[in-house]
Amino acid sequence: MGNSIFGIGLSALAAAQQGLLVAGHNVANAATPGYTRQTIVQSTNPAQATGTGFYGQGVRVDTVSRAYNQFLSNQLTQAKTESSQLDTYYAQMQQINNLLADPNGNLGLSPALQSLFNGAQDVATNPSDLSSRQSMLSSGEVLVRRFQSLDSRLNEIQDDVNAQIKNSVSLINTYAAQIGKLNETIAKSENAARGQPANDLRDQRDELVNQLNQEIRANVVVQNDGSYNIFIGDGQSLVVGTQVFQLAAVASPDDASRLEVAHVSGGNTAAIKESSLDGGRLGGMLQFRSESLDAVRNGLGRLAIGLAGTFNQQHQLGQDMQGNLGGDFFTVPSPAVAPSIKNTGNATIAADITGFNSLTASDYSLRYDGANYTLTRLDDGTAQTFATFPQTMDGVSLTLASGTMAAGDQFLIQPTRNGAGQIKVAIQDPSLIAAAAPIRTGAPLANTGTGLISTGVVNLPAPPDPNLRQPVTLTFTGTNTFDVSGTGTGNPAGVSFTPGGSISYNGWTVQITGQPKPGDTFTIEPNTNGVGDNRNALLLGALPGQNILAGGTANYQNAFGQIISQMGSKTRELEVTSAAQTNLVSQTQAYQQSESGVNLDEEAANLLRYQQAYQAASKVIQTANLMFDTLLSLGR
Repeated sequence: MGNSIFGIGLSALAAAQQGLLVAGHNVANAATPGYTRQTIVQSTNPAQATGTGFYGQGVRVDTVSRAYNQFLSNQLTQAKTESSQLDTYYAQMQQINNLLADPNGNLGLSPALQSLFNGAQDVATNPSDLSSRQSMLSSGEVLVRRFQSLDSRLNEIQDDVNAQIKNSVSLINTYAAQIGKLNETIAKSENAARGQPANDLRDQRDELVNQLNQEIRANVVVQNDGSYNIFIGDGQSLVVGTQVFQLAAVASPDDASRLEVAHVSGGNTAAIKESSLDGGRLGGMLQFRSESLDAVRNGLGRLAIGLAGTFNQQHQLGQDMQGNLGGDFFTVPSPAVAPSIKNTGNATIAADITGFNSLTASDYSLRYDGANYTLTRLDDGTAQTFATFPQTMDGVSLTLASGTMAAGDQFLIQPTRNGAGQIKVAIQDPSLIAAAAPIRTGAPLANTGTGLISTGVVNLPAPPDPNLRQPVTLTFTGTNTFDVSGTGTGNPAGVSFTPGGSISYNGWTVQITGQPKPGDTFTIEPNTNGVGDNRNALLLGALPGQNILAGGTANYQNAFGQIISQMGSKTRELEVTSAAQTNLVSQTQAYQQSESGVNLDEEAANLLRYQQAYQAASKVIQTANLMFDTLLSLGR
């Protein structure tokens, strides 16, 4: 009996001791990231059968378990990966929003735009004043530098995105290698312990999975042996048991300045579809780049190109102080066309902007399948298929400049990407500002009717000189007809007349109101010595009030305001959703910790309970020893 009581006491003593060890381990790791509370699992030893019943043989500790809830842990991991993506996107958007809003006005476009057209209006007020003209040129230079400064800052952000993509890919590879190593270590440890769970190692692995999800959304598949298989993107393997795969940040085959994420397996590197890489910091950076950074760069480029192109069109309709037709006031940036490095043909594609009003802020993809070409607008997937060049879409004309396309060849066309960075002022001499109109109209005092001729306007596109400025005479042969004489007109006779109707020849248009009489004449002739003429300067100054961009729906300020509004709205949306997701993470973590975390008050109670159990077990052993000594004394 004494020996039986000894065994029971010893088993109780061992169980209490192990309980103290586990409770102490919990207290020591209460602040350890990823640690899961552990408890001992006890059961009774098999009872001894006797004629008077079954007598217990004490207790045994079957295992040490961790309070791990896979459902809550998965919820917390997914909440954190969403939060990390939103926080990253929001932080990047704040840079864009602050850049465009620019409360100090150092980079803002709106004041510079207004200054340019104020300068045009000053020239209209004093067309012969060189200082007013120089001020207009200076305003143009300031505007160009604002565009270039914005583009330079956006390029810096693009470079920072590339750097962060590299860093994130490196961290993902590190975490994957550590998880693969832990898969191996856990398997060996648990085999050596006859299947007992290696709780601390499992906690370390789960914490690495949590950290991995801070970088990219990772799907974990638990195998029968307890090892983790981890997949990302469209199902690309990152960890399969002890086998670890790598990711790489590689230059895009279509745009060398842009890094994309590729999967490395068996010596082969294959790009992963960007839209499938969501979650975490990497997902946030990729989403920011594709949704917002590209959009603001292209939007500013469209504004720069639209401004330069439409301002040039009007400037070309005027006449400078030297009596020549106006040239380009701005240098209009050309579209960027990049062949894929995978192309096997030697074709060169040329792109030109033919419709500033039709430009979008999208990039385009051109593919050739061996028979037909497909041009796709990338922001919405709109595509058109054609068999031969030239081809025009959204104001951009494409031609096959040289070479031959091979099946599978692809080109990336970015009509507006270089707009803000490459816009320049094309003239330096203030006398070359075309403030005057190249034609003037007149009517002799000898006319007897009430007809009055307008000052005339030059039509778009800019007509070729010299026909524009060839003298033309309109001679009325009746109250409702007139003859036309002058080079380039064809000299028609008996042209029908409607009071106030448009009369157009040689690239100009005039109107005659009132009622001319037979024999009345009206002339359209070169504006010789028109230094004091301000008609084209007035038209230049009036451009900001015209909806000449975005399909006739926006003026210059509206177009810039739309960019600011879009970026501001997106920033505010991310601010709200990021804060909400942070709250969700806190709530989910509280639920998870309520089950899996260490409660120091509870552990203090456990320590006291196991201490008392230990003391009680010692008392059992002491009693057994006393009983044994008594039996020995009886035998003397």
